[in-house]
Amino acid sequence: MSDPGRGLRHVEHVMGTVVSFDIRDERVPAIETALSEAVSWLHHVDEVYSPYRHDSAISRLAHHEIGPADCSAEVREVLELCRHAVRISGGWFSHLATGVLDPSGLVKGWAVEGASQILYDAGARNTCLNGGGDLRLRGVAAPGTPWRVGIAHPLRAGELCTVVEGGDLAIATSGTAERGAHIVNPHLGTPANGLASVTVTGDKLTMTDAFATAAFAKGESAQDWLEALDGYEGFGVLPDGRSWRTSGFAGEARGTVVAERDLA
Repeated sequence: MSDPGRGLRHVEHVMGTVVSFDIRDERVPAIETALSEAVSWLHHVDEVYSPYRHDSAISRLAHHEIGPADCSAEVREVLELCRHAVRISGGWFSHLATGVLDPSGLVKGWAVEGASQILYDAGARNTCLNGGGDLRLRGVAAPGTPWRVGIAHPLRAGELCTVVEGGDLAIATSGTAERGAHIVNPHLGTPANGLASVTVTGDKLTMTDAFATAAFAKGESAQDWLEALDGYEGFGVLPDGRSWRTSGFAGEARGTVVAERDLA
């Protein structure tokens, strides 16, 4: 963590990834306590929703050891959020893509959104939470200075493909750069390969993350889908290096993204 009075920074290894906290508000006891609570929340999510823990509620559901009625209201809420994402995406997001229950395509964004809300409720107004490349921004990086987020180029190691500036928004990227071909086309059961990466922006990270997964699975048709999806914008990189963006991704059309530039 940083020096007293100058905000807080923290990195936590959890949910199979790294979650970083960058809090630009004055360091006060209430925010320090909230940071600890946010970290505990992330570990709670890992314990309950990880498909890699044999004793998690999700694993027990997947193996039919328990049913939805045996789960907490929180777990049932997450399952309903997954079903909502399935409906809105026309089945391109799926928590059953491989035939086994796995809501992790939504849960990470939901967990980071929850951690961000814990900080906000404690008075932290200027924060950036980064969960494995999916971000929830609030406020500003400094007075008069918006947050500035570089999106890694999926085909050129060490380079950026775009930069987003703004505040009070969520940014989620799905692609093959870090984890390879891990997103499955739920309609075919094969790895999705129509895009190299896609970045989606929205107001909350839960659905932004899920829709980034859906957009990547959709491939070439993702641009038109995102263009028609109210409240969300996108930027895609094709396997040959060409890129596209929805009409509201650049400039101030959405009211949250204040600038974007293509670095391809």
